[in-house]
Amino acid sequence: MGMLVVGYAVVAVVVPWVLGRYRRGMACAAALLPAATAVWAASRVGRGELSARLAWASDLGLVFDFRLDALSSVMLLLVGGVGAVVLCYAGWYFERPEPLMIGTLVAFAGAMTGLVLADNLLTLYVFWELTTLSSFILIGHPRPDRAADRRAATQALLTTTAFGLVMLAGFVVLGQAGGTYRISALVADPPGGASARAGVVLVLLGAFAKSAQVPLHAWLPAAMVAPTPVSAYLHAAAMVKAGVYLVARLAPAFAEVDPWRPMVLSVGLLSMLVGGAVALRQDDLKRLLAYGTVSQLGLLMVLLGNGTRVAALAGVALLLAHGLFKAPLFLAAGVIEHRMGTRRADRLSGVGRRLPVLAIAATAAVASMIGLPPFLGFVAKEAALEAFAHGGLDIAVLAGVVAGSALTVAYGVRFLHGAFAGGTGEERPADPWGLVVPVVVLAAAGLAGGLVPGAVQRAIGPYAGTLPGAAGYELAAWHGLGLPLGLSAAALAAGAGLYAAFGRSFPGRSTRWRLPDAQRAYDAVIEGTLAGAHAVTRRLQIGSLPVYLGVIALMVTAVPGTALVAGLIRGTGPDPPAGGPRAWDDPAQLVLAAVVVACALAALRTGGRLSAAVLLSGAGYGVAGLFVVQGGPDLALTLVVVETLSLIMLVLVLRRLPERFPPRRRTVSARAAAAVISVCLGGFVATFLVVAVLSRSADPVGPGYTRLAAHERTKNVVNAILVDLRALDTLGEIVVLAAAAMGVVSLVLTGPGARRRSREARGGTGGRAQSRWLATPGRPPLGGSSVVLEAAARMLTPTILVFSAYLFFAGHGRPGGGFVGGLVAGMAFVLRYLPGGRRELATALPVRPGVLLGGGLGLAVAAGASGWASGGEFLDFTTLTATVPLAGHVKVPTNLFFDAGVYLLVLGLVLTILTTLGASLEEPDVPDEGPP
Repeated sequence: MGMLVVGYAVVAVVVPWVLGRYRRGMACAAALLPAATAVWAASRVGRGELSARLAWASDLGLVFDFRLDALSSVMLLLVGGVGAVVLCYAGWYFERPEPLMIGTLVAFAGAMTGLVLADNLLTLYVFWELTTLSSFILIGHPRPDRAADRRAATQALLTTTAFGLVMLAGFVVLGQAGGTYRISALVADPPGGASARAGVVLVLLGAFAKSAQVPLHAWLPAAMVAPTPVSAYLHAAAMVKAGVYLVARLAPAFAEVDPWRPMVLSVGLLSMLVGGAVALRQDDLKRLLAYGTVSQLGLLMVLLGNGTRVAALAGVALLLAHGLFKAPLFLAAGVIEHRMGTRRADRLSGVGRRLPVLAIAATAAVASMIGLPPFLGFVAKEAALEAFAHGGLDIAVLAGVVAGSALTVAYGVRFLHGAFAGGTGEERPADPWGLVVPVVVLAAAGLAGGLVPGAVQRAIGPYAGTLPGAAGYELAAWHGLGLPLGLSAAALAAGAGLYAAFGRSFPGRSTRWRLPDAQRAYDAVIEGTLAGAHAVTRRLQIGSLPVYLGVIALMVTAVPGTALVAGLIRGTGPDPPAGGPRAWDDPAQLVLAAVVVACALAALRTGGRLSAAVLLSGAGYGVAGLFVVQGGPDLALTLVVVETLSLIMLVLVLRRLPERFPPRRRTVSARAAAAVISVCLGGFVATFLVVAVLSRSADPVGPGYTRLAAHERTKNVVNAILVDLRALDTLGEIVVLAAAAMGVVSLVLTGPGARRRSREARGGTGGRAQSRWLATPGRPPLGGSSVVLEAAARMLTPTILVFSAYLFFAGHGRPGGGFVGGLVAGMAFVLRYLPGGRRELATALPVRPGVLLGGGLGLAVAAGASGWASGGEFLDFTTLTATVPLAGHVKVPTNLFFDAGVYLLVLGLVLTILTTLGASLEEPDVPDEGPP
């Protein structure tokens, strides 16, 4: 099961990359894995549970637990089956290839698959947030002049992520109270007491936000700006079901906990009634369906959270039916908008006569939604009415369900009327079969489910059997005359009356009463938060870097510094070693320390910016020398390259600043305060290091790493730590580097001229003539051109690249490795950039820097995942052996591929910074305009 989730990640990348030019072939190929998932889930019905574990870092307790049971099988049928149909629909819906959209849809399907299969609360949370991230990308899919898309994507992200964090807190509370985070173990032996009650409340808040329950529902109608395939899949069949799925998963354990049932029933009923009432006043077909989804999700929350067997049967049946009638209705709205140019009901006429097959399929879907036999929606509604038809407090819930059903009938008929009514039969173009067939397939599946309720019962029964309640009731198309059938008929009649009174007019008929506007409430919360943030930052963020540094230094000195001094005064500090601390081990250390101190003091006193930058780099080179003396050539080599790159980047930035620092205007007292703060901070750091060294009570870890490196048959201990022994740390660090690269791009390539700079940073070339040495006559970033520098750049670049490759392969036994190799390779392109500018760099680059970033990170993750393929853990490396002609028997450790990912990502980071800075720094200076 874990490899199934990994397979989605692979397909999400490979299929758009290979078939990105063929929109229909790409979409259909991407649909194969979701379809296979649905078939696999169907094959497991009635065959018992299946569990698996994928170890990430078992020593740290990081594992992925997966379990397939009856409830997850039904969800996988929905996620996989509807996902496959929607992906095929997307191939005909989009007018040009959309590899990002298709790839993200597949990634979302994988995240939902992982969420459904998760048997660990923390694992579930990881996939929960991955669905949120995918939704953000899909809703905010870049389209020109569509700020509304970005706003809606941000709203969905903020709402679901904020309450997702609340839910995570609830997971932690439940996991700590129960002594385990495994969902199956918690359900089998649920914790009790105040901690369980608090955890339940927090978890339910997260579920309410994810499933768009009132008053947290505003993000769902706003998300209707997304393309129709996204709305049909995420906001009808999959993502919005995550909340009700979580409630269903935990209901057997916590339905009897005091706040559970009142919260679930009250919020569910309110959502069902408010959503249905607002849907009855909508003219936009997708927004009508969105508010109808809010209403249906409220009913699902009531059924799946009630914690009884019959309600669970009805809830899971409706869960399946909802995906099979709401997804085709969204797809039908997309077909109408695609062919007619609008989805507003007050501007449509005669669509039913022009697209008769689509109209019939949509009518079938609405029939299932409002509960007409023999559709699956009718079977589920009958069970829902039966679940609360036993008197007592259930009478109020039953009345709410009937009222919600009446509203469903009203807005369902309103959808059909607005979408397909009116017009003449003069013009009857052919139905767009690539778009209509998916609608027909899903609507027909809803009909098939109603015709064979026994099959649905066999799939759902094992889950419903875990809940208390009458064991005799089963799903069926006919239970005879009784109260549920009478209430169903009453709901149909009341719904017809509501439609006649409020739903027949387009635009929607205004009324004297107004429902609370959740969107306005969200906007007020955001505006209040921003206003508060501005008020705080106006007083705290005064724009002075020295003040910021001073505050940080004061806090460090005041809090840990005071504790350190107090401990030394009380005599609780460490006893010095018998021989006393040594001032130095080698005289060269004294010389290098003097160089570092001299460069630092000189940088403090110099008035030129370039001089200060060079002196600071001199201090860094001195520290590198100390590493050499102490026997750390890997660290020294890396630091030398980093200092060199930093100096070059700093010089490029200084080109845009005045040559000298502005004159000091600080008073004597301010300068004295700065001096005192600096001395105190430096003294604290120095004292802390001395105390830390003298406080060692355990043996150093270095010899242990040496033994482990010898066991791995490597002589370079540092590289062995980075790519093998502590590879998880390295993976986290390169993820941070990739995020930093994206941050640099977003900061530099924004503001005035951002689009032009972005184009130039991606490699736009210019010029009309060829340079003697360089490929392009780009503008040198540092001023006039130099023939010597041009010739040196062309001749030394290949040599430096070869040297970087040597460092990469030599890292197993000598100083080197992927990190320093990537930095040295970056130096080669920096040398190419200096004489020719960004155009010369763009010509020299084999691929875009972003490809190197993504490819390097992907290669590192794939190399780590290879441990799973061999039955081990993530980042559990092995050695591949093969016999190669002419080369003989070859052994390749898989951590070499991990190191290669580090190499590519570091190179991509350097090139990203260089290209983005180059696009900004090489803009011509605009002279200040004088007075008119």
